[in-house]
Amino acid sequence: MTNAAAKSQSQQAGDEVLYTVENGIATITLNRPERMNTISRTMLEQIGQLMLKADADPQVRVVILTGTGRAFCAGLDLTDATQGKGIGSRNDADTPRTTLDLKTAPPTIMFNMEKPTICALNGSAAGYGMDMALGCDIRIMASSAKFAAAFVKRGVVPESGGTWFLPRMIGWAKAAELIFTGRTLSAQESLAMGLTNEVVGDGDLMSRANAVAAEIAGNAPLAVQAAKRMMRSGLSESFGDHVHHVFLQLLPLFRTEDFREGMMSFLEKRPANFKGR
Repeated sequence: MTNAAAKSQSQQAGDEVLYTVENGIATITLNRPERMNTISRTMLEQIGQLMLKADADPQVRVVILTGTGRAFCAGLDLTDATQGKGIGSRNDADTPRTTLDLKTAPPTIMFNMEKPTICALNGSAAGYGMDMALGCDIRIMASSAKFAAAFVKRGVVPESGGTWFLPRMIGWAKAAELIFTGRTLSAQESLAMGLTNEVVGDGDLMSRANAVAAEIAGNAPLAVQAAKRMMRSGLSESFGDHVHHVFLQLLPLFRTEDFREGMMSFLEKRPANFKGR
């Protein structure tokens, strides 16, 4: 990595969402602990903007999403919504809509991101927070964290990807059981069900998330991003079409500096120094 990439960069995108970049790792932190990091309209916009920023930054190789306080994210801010403001509010100038543009919504952005994403669940994830966590490529949970699939208990559905992710992650029957009952899962139950990659002590969460991120960031970024694209494409392709697309991704990688560096480092038995070129 370049010296510029190794230097720490930071930006505070308002008090409710924090953003830092260091050693190729961008960390987006939900910072509304007094409201259990429930998502306000402002936060929704900032999260989407920062995800796009991280994805476009050539110095960023991995993104960590986490929160402050005792919750990762307790969902959308329904308190504001029930008072006629915030998310879901409607003023007199609004007109009825039959379509909804979600291209700039965080779940859509996350699904289309090239950079790998890690969710470091510092506490409970409910509603929108659960869906947002499921949208990350890798999940690491603190031992006190929980997944609360309480959508139907609030009269709604997993509106931000949950009904798409869960059947693919844990199978139809388990997804149906979890969604229909609105059950809350402990970190260990989430691990047993396959919803998280690992569970660590509360005090070890960020060090572990950063260690995994650093391991990913040490690999050839163009190859990592191509692999993510191919995994995403494979969700809706036949095997034959997918193998063809993978081969088309492979050919330009053969022409990169990183491919040559990867081969030389292997032959010379030394760590590779990938530059994303």
